[in-house]
Amino acid sequence: MSAFASHNFKGEKALVRVDFNVPLDDQFNITDDNRMTATIPTIKKILADGGSAILMSHLGRPKDGPTDKYSLKHLQNKLKELLGKDVPVLFADDAIGAQAIEKAAALKPGEVLLLENLRFYKEEEKGDTGFAEKLSKLADVYVNDAFGTAHRAHASTAVIAQYFPGDKKMFGLLMEGEVVSAEKVLHAAVKPFTAIIGGAKVSDKILIIENLLERADNIVIGGGMAYTFFKALGGKIGNSLCEDDRLETAKEILAKAKEKGVHIILPVDSVVADKFDANATTTIADSNNVPDGWMGLDIGPTAIKQIKDTLDNSMTILWNGPMGVFEMEKFQHGTKAIAEAVAKATSKGAFTLIGGGDSVAAINKFNLSDQVSYVSTGGGALLEYFEGKELPGIAAIKS
Repeated sequence: MSAFASHNFKGEKALVRVDFNVPLDDQFNITDDNRMTATIPTIKKILADGGSAILMSHLGRPKDGPTDKYSLKHLQNKLKELLGKDVPVLFADDAIGAQAIEKAAALKPGEVLLLENLRFYKEEEKGDTGFAEKLSKLADVYVNDAFGTAHRAHASTAVIAQYFPGDKKMFGLLMEGEVVSAEKVLHAAVKPFTAIIGGAKVSDKILIIENLLERADNIVIGGGMAYTFFKALGGKIGNSLCEDDRLETAKEILAKAKEKGVHIILPVDSVVADKFDANATTTIADSNNVPDGWMGLDIGPTAIKQIKDTLDNSMTILWNGPMGVFEMEKFQHGTKAIAEAVAKATSKGAFTLIGGGDSVAAINKFNLSDQVSYVSTGGGALLEYFEGKELPGIAAIKS
């Protein structure tokens, strides 16, 4: 049983670092509440035990201190809605000021206090110990449930943990799920293990591919980054996306994969277009022989079959990055087909982890998020984890 699940919060105030960095429209309506919804089970467990929860988060990137646009007060009503009308949700117009201290001190079991945006203080991102200590004095227990910021050594995500004894600092349920899923894929993957790495640039994914070469049986490379590989292999790619300064890197990755017996799968054919436009003229071409003036914007039918066959025989699947410009209907077929193949593999017993903003957006767009094993909430954090880096937010709890 995990530290969080076995801890009884009765009579305790828990300071919970959440990731409520949600998108707002011009009217301050939340356009995607996934990050808030994801942490509700953690808050509810604390309240059900007879404890109270003090929530802290950042929102956006405020440059000049307090700004109404970035105030967490805009999230208070949504939080009330998600927790249920019986739960009192209070708001403090500061994170460490007099109101925060008074409201935290007066907080009763079953109540929730939402603190103002941590990034209204420059000390948060600087990892200032004084700021972290002031926050720590608001509560008895520290719970980190913000995987999306686990790669940042900020005051509230890492530094603060030192002010709580070992049995009074822990991961929340969301963070725990993220860490367990990521570790399962990285350190205990059931073979065959296939990683699907997509997106525009090789440069963004070099470290993750290199780390996966030590672990995966198959690495599927899709999206715009595939054309850098095709050009490195001497192919003609027309106007497709290409990082000319990464051609040698692509060759090195292919050589390393061969040496380690890792099967690299490049999409053999592509949906090519005469321009980058939702209404472009399209045709199918071999990915290493794209006509002049045309560009690859999705994987083709043969590539889809080739990747599906691999996924069909996989027991662990990591998916990070789309197969094409799935935001445009004309170029979403490849990404959708791969999403469906990942869901099918899950139903046959594979463990499937979806991570990174675009893959998560795709799995949600095609309504398949409940048909895969785990959908990560941490884009950058998950990427750094798979690059083999130690995440400060995780290290602070484990130390």
